[in-house]
Amino acid sequence: MVDLAPRPLIWLVDTLGVLRQFPSDVRTKLGFGLFRAQVGEKQETAKRLVGFGAPIWELRADGVGGTYRAVYVVHLKNAVYVLHVFQKKAKSGIETPQREIQLIRQRLKLATQIDGEVSSGG
Repeated sequence: MVDLAPRPLIWLVDTLGVLRQFPSDVRTKLGFGLFRAQVGEKQETAKRLVGFGAPIWELRADGVGGTYRAVYVVHLKNAVYVLHVFQKKAKSGIETPQREIQLIRQRLKLATQIDGEVSSGG
């Protein structure tokens, strides 16, 4: 059964500021997907990213100017962490650019550290 009490959503680094710059319809789509993650559901458009050693999820939303993405992690104990949001600007290929992958790796480490500090009383 789905837990209707949402888990906290933690926006790492500049993720919320970047999301606020996206078109309104894109913010709505990504925000709804993140809310579903908070209540233990998976958005139909969520895709698992492999190669991180942890389950990392990516939401995609098409809007004016291209495809927008929000990358998050739900397996940590205390919250859903938004690791990265960005607009994919490449005209070809579906692969996430290497620069974005490196940022996601760094922020996963940060989320794990923050979550551990919260667990141990900070």
